[in-house]
Amino acid sequence: MIRALEEILAETKNMVFFGGAGVSTESGIPDFRSVDGLYHQKFKYPPETMLSHSFYERHTDEFYDFYRQKLIVHGAKPNAAHLRLAALEREGKCKAVVTQNIDGLHQAAGSKVVYELHGSTLRNYCTRCGKFFPVSFIEDAAGVGDGVPRCDECGGIVKPDVVLYEEGLDEQTMENAVNAIRKADTLIVGGTSLAVYPAAGLLRYFRGDNLVVINKQPTSADAMANLLIREPIGRALDPNDNVEA
Repeated sequence: MIRALEEILAETKNMVFFGGAGVSTESGIPDFRSVDGLYHQKFKYPPETMLSHSFYERHTDEFYDFYRQKLIVHGAKPNAAHLRLAALEREGKCKAVVTQNIDGLHQAAGSKVVYELHGSTLRNYCTRCGKFFPVSFIEDAAGVGDGVPRCDECGGIVKPDVVLYEEGLDEQTMENAVNAIRKADTLIVGGTSLAVYPAAGLLRYFRGDNLVVINKQPTSADAMANLLIREPIGRALDPNDNVEA
């Protein structure tokens, strides 16, 4: 099965990777929907509520307490999947990574063309004047007053550039992702349950030859896949592990 993936990669000239939380779990970042994921933990409010725009507006201090605890990660390093995708980009094969993740690990691994559908915890902006702040600014606001990070220039709230529930995806990012997928001859879908829309709907723009699905659990794209791999994404993409028939 995995040797078949290497054969596809050897032939491809325009590959796009579309990934989700399962790409980062092997770097120690918990996902949302698995048995041990964020959505199965007990909190004062459901995580979906606390990560909504309306909760951010109405309970701003509680939003930031939760955000700092659960969405900002420390010490995570790119894994074999991130590194292989960056290598494939350097080889001229991988033309884009389209990710639902917000951790910046694809860029840390060396990928240059990354379309972050749900934003990034590493980018934070003042909602009043637009000044940029690093993630450490959000962390350092903990315990200062109500814990809400405020701009040191104008006093506006500094909001992570992360797409919350009830917010729309960035139109330019979506357009770039659609164009990349439409041009691809190979689309690898990995580490995602394809349960989140509109991101999951991007697959309908693929017109190429090879659809590869790499996920430990079933997905809605399995029946359409030319190659289906039920392995951890890092193992599947690591050429040193790809010895199976």
